[in-house]
Amino acid sequence: MKVLTEKLVTDAEAKEILEGIGKKVELKYEQKNALDILNKFVKVDVEKIKNLVEELKKIEKLRERKIIAIANFLPEGRDDLRVILEKEYTNFTSEEIDLILETVRKSL
Repeated sequence: MKVLTEKLVTDAEAKEILEGIGKKVELKYEQKNALDILNKFVKVDVEKIKNLVEELKKIEKLRERKIIAIANFLPEGRDDLRVILEKEYTNFTSEEIDLILETVRKSL
């Protein structure tokens, strides 16, 4: 298999991609396992997640990797968000942190 491009995607988007591939061809062992895990843990509609990602992209300090992590884990409070942002957490003002959490709440 040859990799043509790489793109970061959320868990919901990965689930949608694997389901689409599964309708066309037989999934490989690893793909089946990944889809099983995604089916267990992804409970939010892919469109809501895409909207959340678009809203989070409007916050300039957030990098794409962190946006994807926020969309995957859907933090409910400051402590959850602190885990996702790790070292970058101190670079955000209190207002920006509140904005991120409010964006997550509104999008779902």
